Amino acid sequence: MAQTVVPHFVNDKGVDRIAIGVKEFQCMGAAPPHDHPHVFLDMGHEAQIVCPYCSTLFLHEPSLGATESEPDGCVYVATAPPGAPAA
Repeated sequence: MAQTVVPHFVNDKGVDRIAIGVKEFQCMGAAPPHDHPHVFLDMGHEAQIVCPYCSTLFLHEPSLGATESEPDGCVYVATAPPGAPAA
């Protein structure tokens, strides 16, 4: 079975809208430890969706890649804490 990574987005900048290059993703609200429940959102045939937790409006922008956003810096990338063993 093939695995796909679902991008996670955060709104640490506090903007009202974020353009993204995918239609299926997870919204975290803010980076941990200030995140809300990670909610899976699917735009389906629409070009926008509002997160029910943080009210961020996500707009689908096909010219963006799966790990890009406008404004920049809204894609969450998990990092291991210092001293954690490598996977």
